[in-house]
Amino acid sequence: MNARAWVALIAIYIVWGSTYLAIRFTVETIPPFLSAGIRFLVAGLILYGFNRLNGAPAPSKIEWRSAIIIGLLLLLAGNGGLVWAETRIPSGIASLFIATTPLWMVLIDSLRPNGVRANWMTWLGVIIGFTGIAILANPWQSHSVNPALDPLGMLVLVLAALSWSIGSLYSRKASLPGSSLLGTGMEMLAGSIGLFAFSALIGEWSQFDVSSVSQRSIGGLIYLIIFGSFIGFAAYTWLLRNAPTPIVSTYAYVNPVVALFLGSLIVHESLDTQDIVSALIILSGVVLITTAKSIGPSKVSPIPLSPGED
Repeated sequence: MNARAWVALIAIYIVWGSTYLAIRFTVETIPPFLSAGIRFLVAGLILYGFNRLNGAPAPSKIEWRSAIIIGLLLLLAGNGGLVWAETRIPSGIASLFIATTPLWMVLIDSLRPNGVRANWMTWLGVIIGFTGIAILANPWQSHSVNPALDPLGMLVLVLAALSWSIGSLYSRKASLPGSSLLGTGMEMLAGSIGLFAFSALIGEWSQFDVSSVSQRSIGGLIYLIIFGSFIGFAAYTWLLRNAPTPIVSTYAYVNPVVALFLGSLIVHESLDTQDIVSALIILSGVVLITTAKSIGPSKVSPIPLSPGED
């Protein structure tokens, strides 16, 4: 983890933590899958066109195939599921479900052929982080004050986190262009086509009324395109190729904390002592996972890491 990698990781922490609130504003008057399709189409066209005009070679068929698979897993199933779920689940709670991504990533990476088996400190960090998330979500609370969460919305969020994890791990070994930004643009274009197709399939296009779109939704969509897509997704794609999986996945622990504080600051959502304590526990898990990778396998576990995972 060099300085460039840390800057990219911190950018993901802050930018993607704020996108949950931006998504909430966007889907108030723009259909979820349609809004996500617009977001990634605009960002994808700019990224792809800019890199091609600057001399990047035309992608091969194999590279396009990889980009299509990654785009559908990350953007249609992953991001699309999240955006749709935020029409049923509060943005802060949605971020907590997506925060299970590190658990899925470590589990899948450990079980897949030639995968990286996590050491005990990494697993402990995952457990601590997940414990903090559980306390933050407080699933044991009485529903006399807050209504029960929508079951279908929760299921979609779990599947979205799982799909994002699979797509992220697949992208590490997939055949993609040498330019990570060109590959990101290809994935966005592929994902946007999938999002538009699914949006049309479920009838969003026929129900959409342009005249009813609010300024807040437009502002949220613009923020998602510039910060969520250009800055956040580009940094994430680059990190997947240049940083260890457990460290990259820690963004999903920090994002709920950022989302919680922004929700409290901007839309005046309640923030009590339990929320603050949960945030500290989550950040402790992040520190432990990072420390486990920086110490090295010889000092934390007798299980060697696979080639390239350093």
